[in-house]
Amino acid sequence: MFTTMDDEGEISMVAEPSPDFTYTYADYLNWKFEERLELFKGKIFKMADTTTKHQLVAGKLYLRIGSYLKKQPHMVFIAPYDVRLTFQNSKWDNEMITVLQPDLGIVCDLAKIDDKGVIGMPDFVVEILVPGDSSKEIKLKHELYQEAGVGEYWIICPSCEYIITYRLNNKGELALHKILTDGDIVTLCAVPGLQIDIADIFDN
Repeated sequence: MFTTMDDEGEISMVAEPSPDFTYTYADYLNWKFEERLELFKGKIFKMADTTTKHQLVAGKLYLRIGSYLKKQPHMVFIAPYDVRLTFQNSKWDNEMITVLQPDLGIVCDLAKIDDKGVIGMPDFVVEILVPGDSSKEIKLKHELYQEAGVGEYWIICPSCEYIITYRLNNKGELALHKILTDGDIVTLCAVPGLQIDIADIFDN
């Protein structure tokens, strides 16, 4: 790991993360970077830059869900916002080692929301693929979301216009549910009354 520190002791640059060092959310809060970063159990992952298609898909999905939730006791978030996962039931910044920024999430338990974002797992999360996402990162995120117990997880591919959906089964596994394409209409587990037309998401 290569780092530099400014006069106030804040990390101002990170190159390749060291496999021998574990960072915490307290470290994360002190970083000043242009790049967006996530922590996977203490290891730094740089997030790939977004694309126009990514932004359009995220925006349409956010607007569709947000308009429905206006009269519901739930909240929808669009990146950037921090989701701090508390695998060992600790809520101290210097003990939390996983911080993710899903492209979109629905939180039904409003007690999970604070000024820093969301503490604990949202009920529904979406990751939208962009060039530069690695298979390792995708696999690790799936494992983290499964371990944290998310009810439903979508991976969206804007360039191919399909959505892979996973749902938590009674074995605690985030199992493949459906692959959605143009013409499909889906209802979310977290918000049973909300139906989403997949064609609307990819219609540019």
